[in-house]
Amino acid sequence: MGTLPVYRWRLAPDGLATRRQLRALGLRPGGQEVVAELRRPRRGRGPLVAYLYRIDRAQPVRPMTRAKWAALDRANAARRICAACRRDAGYVIPPSLGTCAPCTYLQEQQAA
Repeated sequence: MGTLPVYRWRLAPDGLATRRQLRALGLRPGGQEVVAELRRPRRGRGPLVAYLYRIDRAQPVRPMTRAKWAALDRANAARRICAACRRDAGYVIPPSLGTCAPCTYLQEQQAA
């Protein structure tokens, strides 16, 4: 990749954008290489870094198909299923718990 030009935060030249900025324009990098980076200094830690891409080489975002929407619905539904009781909790179960709230509290009561 070599050495990239580095710009300070908010001082990037026109024609370059981050992934988020491209997405807001309805674009994606489309396989192009990173052309520069932004750096924002922080006290006591390393700088924040954002990579820049050329807007003129960006490609339109691919539209969601019915199959992609269906797969996303299945994935989100799986995140709501409790591993212990196999019921739909009605909310996304936190990975730190792994089970719905009633099952978690039941396990805590049995352990005590």
